[in-house]
Amino acid sequence: MSQQTTFNLSLPIAIGSDHAGFDYKEEIISYLEAKGLQVKDVGAFSSESADYPDFAHPVATLVEREQAAFGILVCGSGNGVAITANKHQGIRAAICWGEELARLARCHNNANVLCVPARFVDDAVAKQMVDVFINTPFEGGRHENRVRKIACL
Repeated sequence: MSQQTTFNLSLPIAIGSDHAGFDYKEEIISYLEAKGLQVKDVGAFSSESADYPDFAHPVATLVEREQAAFGILVCGSGNGVAITANKHQGIRAAICWGEELARLARCHNNANVLCVPARFVDDAVAKQMVDVFINTPFEGGRHENRVRKIACL
């Protein structure tokens, strides 16, 4: 298994949400684009009721196929999108509600999808987590073998 220590930001960042995460998704997209980063928005495209798997699967697929640098998923609790994304081989989706969790998800778990619980963090914290997630490399070392054991091969 190849362990990527940093993200290839020449690729777009895949992002998706359900209705509960729609407003945060839109804010995160604007935030990333203001930094000059490319974003691939897979929906939802409104705050009307929507099923989170319809957006979590496409984000996970883009990351899995290396067509996105990494993924960001937003729903009310973060749980639904994380559970869905983690069904994909090679995806390590982490629910984070603070900067330290985002940092640990990257440096210890080599997470490649950040799951944001919109009902439990404010938009400023969500943006801080995105920054930390982007800028924190995977440490490897003692964590390498643990991450390798995650896959069900």
